[in-house]
Amino acid sequence: MGSFSIWHWLIVLVIVMLVFGTKKLRNIGQDLGGAVKGFKDGMKASEEPQDKAREQIQSATAPADKTVDVQAKDVNK
Repeated sequence: MGSFSIWHWLIVLVIVMLVFGTKKLRNIGQDLGGAVKGFKDGMKASEEPQDKAREQIQSATAPADKTVDVQAKDVNK
C-alpha cells in the first residue's frame, strides 16, 4: 500500500483521456483556469477598498494644521 509510481499515474491518465477525450479535458482545464483567474481578480478587488479605508483613516487622524474647524448649527429651531 505504498505510494503510486509514475507508471500508475500514466495508466490512470491514459484511462481518463480515453473516457473523457482530449477536447472535454481541454474545456475543463479552461473553465478551471478561468475560475482561478476570477477568484484572484475578486481577491485583488476586495483588497482595494481596504486600502482606501486605511487612507481615509490616516487622513482623518492627520495633524492639527490640516484640520478644518467648523461649527454645527441646529436646524430644528
